[in-house]
Amino acid sequence: MLSSSIATYAVGVRVLLVEDEPKMARIIRRGLERERYAVDSVANGTDAIHFATENPYDALILDVMIPAPDGVEVCANLRARDVWTPVLMLTARDGVGDRIRGLDAGADDYLVKPFAFGELLARLRALLRRGASPRPSTLRVGSLSLDPAQHRVTRNGETIELSPKEYSLLEYFMRHAGEVLSRSRLIEHVWDYNYDGISNVVDVYVGYLRNRIDRPFRSSMLKTVRGAGYLLEDDRK
Repeated sequence: MLSSSIATYAVGVRVLLVEDEPKMARIIRRGLERERYAVDSVANGTDAIHFATENPYDALILDVMIPAPDGVEVCANLRARDVWTPVLMLTARDGVGDRIRGLDAGADDYLVKPFAFGELLARLRALLRRGASPRPSTLRVGSLSLDPAQHRVTRNGETIELSPKEYSLLEYFMRHAGEVLSRSRLIEHVWDYNYDGISNVVDVYVGYLRNRIDRPFRSSMLKTVRGAGYLLEDDRK
């Protein structure tokens, strides 16, 4: 018998299961329904994208090896459409590269087959607590974009080459766009707290960044806030 806490938690929760192997799909679906989840089930990537974009699911359980597009492509497609439903990806592959590919596509968690059903439930509950807040795999501020997986930066579609430290500094600015960041905060997070190099290193590297991301485009995104620090602004507002 279900405990009252689990039964109460699952009521009203709607899950999309994407699994093309009929026996596995049946086992997972029945197990979820016993826990009082409402479950829709599809067996291919095309239906997965359609259902996930047309219905307000609380979570997706997405197998990687499904008829095209595969699970990784489905996840990337949904994230590109700003569908942020939490995704638990299932796979029979235990390779690190496969897990990296799935997570970089926007999956929130990964479970390798065969698995204990109790673990699937625990991971699903964790994702439901997280909710569907935006978690873009590519950072975007105005015309500027940064892909952490490929270490690629573009502005207006044009690739910008950066040194490793310039890249780290820009990534921190983009993760905190619209905030005024002090020099000490930038040193602590981009260099480290105990940095003991030149005192004006932040100013120097901000200058380098401006030469890369602003001056060629004749538009300033990286602003100086006198007496406070620096600010990265959206140039399309």
